[in-house]
Amino acid sequence: MTMDGWKLRGALTAMGRGLVLSFAALAGSITLFVLTVVSIALVPLGVGVFTTPALLTAVRKHANQRRLLAATWSDIPIAVPYRPLPPDVRGGVTGQVERCTLLLKDPATWRDLQWMLVDMTLGAVLALLTFALNVYALEGFVLAAGLWRVFRDDQYWYGFVPVDSQVTALAAAALGLALFALGLRYSADLLRLHFLLTRVMLAPGRDRQLALRIERLTESRHDAVDTSAAELRRIERDLHDGAQARLVAVGMDLGTVEALIEKDPARAKELIGKARQSSAEALTELRDLVRGIHPPVLAERGLGDAVKALALRLPLPAEVSVELPGRAEAPVESAAYFAVSEALANVIKHARADRIWVDLSHTEGMLRIAVTDDGGGGAAIGKGSGLSGLERRLGTFDGILAVSSPAGGPTMVTMEIPCELS
Repeated sequence: MTMDGWKLRGALTAMGRGLVLSFAALAGSITLFVLTVVSIALVPLGVGVFTTPALLTAVRKHANQRRLLAATWSDIPIAVPYRPLPPDVRGGVTGQVERCTLLLKDPATWRDLQWMLVDMTLGAVLALLTFALNVYALEGFVLAAGLWRVFRDDQYWYGFVPVDSQVTALAAAALGLALFALGLRYSADLLRLHFLLTRVMLAPGRDRQLALRIERLTESRHDAVDTSAAELRRIERDLHDGAQARLVAVGMDLGTVEALIEKDPARAKELIGKARQSSAEALTELRDLVRGIHPPVLAERGLGDAVKALALRLPLPAEVSVELPGRAEAPVESAAYFAVSEALANVIKHARADRIWVDLSHTEGMLRIAVTDDGGGGAAIGKGSGLSGLERRLGTFDGILAVSSPAGGPTMVTMEIPCELS
């Protein structure tokens, strides 16, 4: 597809998404905002105690859906700031009162309400503009095609152009063409501006951000300890079952050779050959084990060349693009390398893809890695998913993971790790 084709397709996609967002803002946000405010107002009367928790849960689902769209449609991550409800919340009327109180004490609840107020006004306007610019442009073309004759007796304004003749209708078409060009150029930007406004309203405050970061670092530290322990057990098992067993066999063979070298030289020669083969296999296993701990090419040549070497060993064609003006610290490079390795392994196992693209770059203090495949899509971060382990690995370095994988593909897994390059 040509560059102009991509622009047209991007503009049409932004139009459709803008229409969806405007409907969600006008219908969803207005309805939930009104119902929630009324329910909170009824809390002192006792009625709101029973309705408010359910409505606030719906508000959070509505806000989380917008967070998901911001990440998948415009690559704008928005953190989820809600305080978790304690697991020992009681049932019955007492539990309802306790649940309602906890939800109303959460600052994120009030941020959601403020966001819905902005979403149903300015947010809806921005979303609708992505659609209206292009649709309104079509009216100018239709007027020039002859529709102006319908309004011949009554002056009709198209924008700032009074349409009452074929000449002015052509002027309306020219204005429509200008609006279409603006829509083609700025629809995606307007969509992104909508999500940036959403992030301003929904993103947690500084105190909550620090609390979330502490929780995340604590969790990732535990994951790192568990991962390190599991890695040590794996290395121990591989050494015990592999290289160690072969070296023990070599020692036994050499002991037998020592006893037979004078009595049965032919048998001794055969055992020497067997010992040489076993030692070569043990050396190969040790090299593979070392490569699994820290690939030599990563230490010698850096992340870009290490990923290229990794791609060469894949059973699928893989294209690697590297734009790294320097090298990150060794722990970051190692984490990034194994994250890419795990992402590629997921593609090979589950994606049913024919081709893979890997892009590595560094901008604004972030190491950014994108792994894209042309498989069937449907990948998601969830419990038991390989992507969950990948997210935990990145979390150790305060990194983030985003997945865009619509049904039918393509799938893009984006990883970002804050770091500086030497």
